[in-house]
Amino acid sequence: MMAKKPPKPAPRRIFQERLKITALPMYFEGFLSVKRAAYQEYKRYWTELRGTTLFFYTDKKNTIYVDKLDIIDLTCLTDQNSTEKNCAKFTLVLPKEEVQLKTENTESGEEWRGFILTVTELSVPQHVSLLPGQVIRLHEVLEREKKRRIETQQVPNTSLEKEKEPIEDYVDVLNPMPVMPRIKHYKVMSIGKNYTIELEKPVTLPNLFSVIDYFVKETRGNLRPFIYSIEDKLGQEHNMEGISEKLMKNPHTE
Repeated sequence: MMAKKPPKPAPRRIFQERLKITALPMYFEGFLSVKRAAYQEYKRYWTELRGTTLFFYTDKKNTIYVDKLDIIDLTCLTDQNSTEKNCAKFTLVLPKEEVQLKTENTESGEEWRGFILTVTELSVPQHVSLLPGQVIRLHEVLEREKKRRIETQQVPNTSLEKEKEPIEDYVDVLNPMPVMPRIKHYKVMSIGKNYTIELEKPVTLPNLFSVIDYFVKETRGNLRPFIYSIEDKLGQEHNMEGISEKLMKNPHTE
């Protein structure tokens, strides 16, 4: 059975409306089923992890959250055995309560674990099963959260986490908060001489270049292949170019 597609992020207009309520940076979002002490059953929310706070919305288009949970004092995160297929369950153990969370699939469960532990422990966990692109995002979030905490400590009598009353044109005076690129993973199967993209309606193409071209064209350039590069590697690349030139001039050089 094909895995469920990751949920689309909330529209940008909704994102900006929520900035009127909190200036906390948004690190991760998606659907979560939540069970707190006051709940008899799990309640499904569109959830945003901003700073070290989980904000719960009835759906992704709602601009006002119905509940929130501060997890900065998280004691531990424990896994639960689940009899349901394709979902993950775990418990957030906090000083004053224990909150049970359930994700829609095992992959999103690993992502939620990773982001929650990264911002609460200020380190990227080693025991989560994530793809390289997802791990890169955790490291980016880690650096942003460290910087946020340093800036918070440097500003006396001011809390960036303090809620703000909705004010007209608030977004105009607030420094625009960049939306982090979302990395999505699609399964591509090599079948004979062709490649098949596992979508609701599978698409078969003759080569990998056609696969990339398909995504770029179908999304009008909104979805592009992930290319990881950092400035620190530029020097190494120049060195490699120099070595290649020397080898071309003198192929017998060891």
